[in-house]
Amino acid sequence: MLERAREYGVLRNILDGTSAAVAVLDERLRYLYVNAAMGRMGGVPAAAFLGRTMTEVLPDIHRSDEILRMVLADGQPRALAVTGRTRASSPFRRRQWSAVYHRLEDKGRVLGLCGIGVEVSGLRQYMDDLEKAHQRLALLDTAAMRVGTTLGVNTTCAELADFVTPSLADAACVDVIEDEPYGAPPAAPGTLRIRIAAVAGDPQILRQMERIGRIGDHVDVPRGSPLRHCLDTGRPWTGNLATDEVFRKMTARREDVAVVRAAGIHSALVVPLPTREHPVGALFLARAGDSGPFTEDDVVVAQDLAARAAVAIDNARQYTLEHTMALELQRALLSEPGSPHPDIEVASRYLPAGRSALVGGDWFDSIPLPACRTLQVMGDVMGHGFTAAVAMSHYRSLLRSLALSTTSVEGLLADADHRGAGIGLDRFATCLLALIDPQQGTATLSSAGHLPPALLLGEGRTELLAVPAGPPLGAELGGYEALTVPIPPGAVLLLYTDGLVEQRTVDIDTSLRRLTDLRLTVDGPLEDILDTLLTHLVPGPAEDDVALLATRLHTPG
Repeated sequence: MLERAREYGVLRNILDGTSAAVAVLDERLRYLYVNAAMGRMGGVPAAAFLGRTMTEVLPDIHRSDEILRMVLADGQPRALAVTGRTRASSPFRRRQWSAVYHRLEDKGRVLGLCGIGVEVSGLRQYMDDLEKAHQRLALLDTAAMRVGTTLGVNTTCAELADFVTPSLADAACVDVIEDEPYGAPPAAPGTLRIRIAAVAGDPQILRQMERIGRIGDHVDVPRGSPLRHCLDTGRPWTGNLATDEVFRKMTARREDVAVVRAAGIHSALVVPLPTREHPVGALFLARAGDSGPFTEDDVVVAQDLAARAAVAIDNARQYTLEHTMALELQRALLSEPGSPHPDIEVASRYLPAGRSALVGGDWFDSIPLPACRTLQVMGDVMGHGFTAAVAMSHYRSLLRSLALSTTSVEGLLADADHRGAGIGLDRFATCLLALIDPQQGTATLSSAGHLPPALLLGEGRTELLAVPAGPPLGAELGGYEALTVPIPPGAVLLLYTDGLVEQRTVDIDTSLRRLTDLRLTVDGPLEDILDTLLTHLVPGPAEDDVALLATRLHTPG
């Protein structure tokens, strides 16, 4: 008996000293014994468990009693997860234990259960955080493919609004900061003018919110409003279960609060669209009805998405600005070529790359010279965009100013090359000059790295003229040569840029052969000839800008 008591004491010391929670339950799942570790985990004295069930002692703990009854019934040990909150303080957002229960028997009689559990809250939280991180990365990867697919500001904003609903919000709005609309009165002092660029979400919510603002509307945001605070500080603003007073600060008119309530909106989140200099706008998210308030994780995800989208929106705005400036510049320069002498016939075409407007560096010109001669010019500045268009305008102006003072086409190219390098043009340009002399029936040609001109003859023949190609303009290398060829009556001299013939995956000689293999009729209007060329050689969207300049001598009589 003494020996058994000693063994019992040793066992009790082991159980009370272990960091694992140990409990003995009777057949009705009432506690007969708990060790000190279990008391610490529960935040109550161990004695408080005795004679009571888990629900009675710790009502916020969730454990499947059904599994425990299965162990009592068949004697098979089982593991289960126990989750919830206890009265003990904990650094973990969510507590979890892993427990194993065994049936206790004595000579075939079931006495109850013995459970042993260890807390795995730290591991669970780590796994939850890891899973959330993976989900966030997957979300951002998906956003990278679905947001910013074009260089259009409105399209990018619409893609962002569509992406965050309904996964992150019941309704979303993207506002962008932009210049005052043309003809609109200036913004009130102290306010910031924004434009509603996109909305998305539950149709019923959007129908209500249309009473406050629609896509394209401009809104003046005063200081003190959550949206203005977000834009001024670059930090998100969260209004969970917001009061009417909070919504009053978010809206322009007092009556708008009733509209927000009618839409069922109870929580809002405003996230800036950040760039390195300043936000380009803000993403407004709303939750309504049975949706829960925004969590800290929601804010982090929204910030990540907004940061990605802001880069695309800023790039789209910069592109739009540059695109518009280049378009206006090139329209001014390419509205019509100069007027040649009346003894030659001229037609031209300009086809921009893809489906965009004019934003390249191609140009053409006709410059009348003394002795009834006309200088035909075809050029191509390397690259696209506003910088290329500006360089193009410089080269075109140079050639126009030098044409009357230079006696030869090769000398004209040499002067333009030298002066272009001298004024610091950082874009090279290929150029082809053709001095048309109707009295002699000839064309004198010189090339600065440009593709060879084509002579369209009768009977459907097309010849490429072997003009010696010097270096491009701007390289300041010189070394240009001239070639004089006869222009037979009725023949058409064609100058063009590489967009007409070049294909990215095809050798240039093969591409030029596509031109020379065409069986063109040249006795019709020049406009029809150019249309036929484009139909056969550029049937779809052009890979590069295409410029064409066709010249034919008038037949006497």
